[in-house]
Amino acid sequence: MATGLNVKEVKAVYEALLKNKSVKKALEFIHADHDNTVVEQVAMTEIPAPPFKEQRRAEDFKRRLQKLGLEDVQMDAEGNVYGIRRGNGQGPRVFVSAHLDTVFPEGTDIKVREEDGVLYAPGIGDDTRGLAEVLAVVRAMNEVNIKTVGDIIFGGTVGEEGAGDLRGVKAFFADHPDIDGFLSLDGPGYNQITYLGTGSFRYAVTFKGPGGHSFGDFGTPSATHALGRAIAAIADIETPEQPKTTFSVGEVKGGTSVNAIAQEASMTVDLRSNDAVELAKLDSQFLTLVKKAAEEENAKWNDGRITVEIDRFGNRPPASQSAEAPIVQVACAAVEAIGAKPQLGQPSSTDANHPMSLGIPAITVGLGGTFGNAHTLEEWHNPANGHLAIQKSLMTILGLVGVENTSSALLRK
Repeated sequence: MATGLNVKEVKAVYEALLKNKSVKKALEFIHADHDNTVVEQVAMTEIPAPPFKEQRRAEDFKRRLQKLGLEDVQMDAEGNVYGIRRGNGQGPRVFVSAHLDTVFPEGTDIKVREEDGVLYAPGIGDDTRGLAEVLAVVRAMNEVNIKTVGDIIFGGTVGEEGAGDLRGVKAFFADHPDIDGFLSLDGPGYNQITYLGTGSFRYAVTFKGPGGHSFGDFGTPSATHALGRAIAAIADIETPEQPKTTFSVGEVKGGTSVNAIAQEASMTVDLRSNDAVELAKLDSQFLTLVKKAAEEENAKWNDGRITVEIDRFGNRPPASQSAEAPIVQVACAAVEAIGAKPQLGQPSSTDANHPMSLGIPAITVGLGGTFGNAHTLEEWHNPANGHLAIQKSLMTILGLVGVENTSSALLRK
């Protein structure tokens, strides 16, 4: 694990950056550019991006990156979109992104409405605001022609939400082993820095049996009864408060009629922990209970026809790094550089989980403005003072990659 930076070194870099005329102008431009950022945020929100169907928004985002003059703008096989802003080749390579997908299915009304400066629409904040802020950072760097030491790849990833299982960021890092650091723009709180990753396993569990008539075939094992046994057993699991470890049965389906013995019944299950060992323990206990539920239902009726299918469709690795890791120190210094106090956030599940689990310095930094009702049809975002997060992101990136004739890169190549 990388050791922390010398505090004096970090301070010297940010003093130099804040004295740089181009950096000063870039910070001023971001403030003045506020309305353009909101216009792009609204426009992208109104392009649907359901899980696994992000292509329309991805194509739009690709055009926006091309318009900003990034090199080698592309959409990869997984659906991620990104382009590069080259440095002088002497520094690290950093990937900066927000996620393209939202949690909302096809057909959701995503038309944005505005009331008293507040924007309302599903996906207006999570993470469309992040996409708009990525573009705003590039626009500011172009406006003043900042030349960096390291390379910066700016982009949008797919599959961050729900069953997407971080498929976008997993594919990106599989294809790009040369990335030295990762910055995800996501979540509320312009001064928030998430440097720890909550891991999760997600399952679809399906019990199957012969079925039959509730009266005439009484004595036949039931798929819904087996499911009920499993749910009851899962509900009684004990997990530690620290490291926080949780479980939840989400969707439950099954049966065909009130007077039928169910042939099939299923559930989805979410297991989470901030610790890999505890997550593995919970996973093992869960799997044992599910299999036991099928055995008990069969034993009840002296039968053997109940079977269980277990499909793990989500695997987000838990990951951690020191609060003194260089990338965390740099982000904190960037927040301080815009006159705010950094706030280290609680562990969370974000795109940063995957690179962090690979040992690549990675954090998620919060967005500008205020947010509410995420993942609901009543989602809203107030972009007031939203420029502060964009300024913070710019200063974080410049601290990491360095600026020609001004500062060295604080992130090691």
